[in-house]
Amino acid sequence: MSERPSWRIEAVGGLTTFFTMAYIVVVNPAILSSPGTGMPFSGVMTATVLLCFLMTLLMGLYAKLPFAVAPGMGLNAYFAFSVVIGRGVPWPAALGAVFWAGVLFTAVSLTPLRERVAEAIPRNLRLAAAAGIGVFLAFIGLKNGGFVVADPATFVRFGELDAKAAASLGGLGLTVWLMRRRSPFAFLSGIAAVTGLSWAAGWVRAPETWLAAPDFGLLLAFDPWPALKPVLWGVVISILFTDLFDSISTFVGVSQAAGLLDEQGRPRRLREGLLVDALATLGGGLLGTSPGTAYIESAAGIEAGGRTGRASVVTALCFLPCLFLAPLAGMVPPQATAPVLVIVGALMFRSVRELELGSIEDALPAFLTVVLIPLTFSITQGLLWGFISQAVLYALAGRGREVKPALWGLAALSAGLVVLEHGKLG
Repeated sequence: MSERPSWRIEAVGGLTTFFTMAYIVVVNPAILSSPGTGMPFSGVMTATVLLCFLMTLLMGLYAKLPFAVAPGMGLNAYFAFSVVIGRGVPWPAALGAVFWAGVLFTAVSLTPLRERVAEAIPRNLRLAAAAGIGVFLAFIGLKNGGFVVADPATFVRFGELDAKAAASLGGLGLTVWLMRRRSPFAFLSGIAAVTGLSWAAGWVRAPETWLAAPDFGLLLAFDPWPALKPVLWGVVISILFTDLFDSISTFVGVSQAAGLLDEQGRPRRLREGLLVDALATLGGGLLGTSPGTAYIESAAGIEAGGRTGRASVVTALCFLPCLFLAPLAGMVPPQATAPVLVIVGALMFRSVRELELGSIEDALPAFLTVVLIPLTFSITQGLLWGFISQAVLYALAGRGREVKPALWGLAALSAGLVVLEHGKLG
């Protein structure tokens, strides 16, 4: 394949990326507008589409890379269920935390510090965080599908296999079947099939109108000041590091697999791509949604022929018509998005196969990171205890010299945040 394919080939790549990740237009608003958050579905959908359009376009025109950008799966669940619902933080303040994480992210991305911090974090903890977020997403998907319900005695139990659960299972099977055939419509087809069945069964109602003007009610609705209080510092740090892991992993992994490398064998235009990724987090807070990040689904478009930023321009333009589809997207029920959450969770959980678990000082920090994320409904707790336990256990095992100074700093910061947020004296 030539270094600069034709616009036709680039367009095919851009369209492939769009159809592979277009599910986010429905799934992200469904998560962020869950009962208890107070966020309107239509407003979140408009913010989601705007973020996808603007940041993917910037990725194409500035970074000149074939990567699409959208609100990150995992971070959106953390934002809704851990921060807003779990901790009772009002959504404008939570958006303020996203804003400040974006400010820090952008500042760090303008210097070599971002790569140095990323290198200081043990690979085992990065892999464990991805696996823990995968379990977190799958748990939410199983809950939405009715397979997991609350129980006063055992906390959770298996739910009833009713018609809605059966429909969700059918959607899961259809999606997996299409994925095995490399269909870019796999996720969308599963969501559409379960939604259509739910409509036919009378579980959801068709909207009075199929199109509507965009809802800009969440634009600049963030409140930046509560996030400056120490009680929310952990949230800001968690968003910062989780997004850092996501973006580094996506750019390095996809670029390596697709051969998008420079003469030194490093990902092409990595600094520019990481800066756009950081601006996507900042943009999330400003527009009214959870942090944005480069999407691994971009690999599908790259495989289809997208090799330059022109593919991202095509992907960005595909998102624009979605601004007017909020009524149609609003009829998608929880059981229709449940299969997507479970499958994405499973794909993220695959990172456990690369974990090093031979010694207790490696196994325990990874284990704590994996289990604490879903059990506490908090990516923050998994990361904080991972940093702390890694540094302390390596020191106890006589391997303190292997701990980089930056990780000691992260462990000390994590310990301070844990005491500040959960400590109880007397």
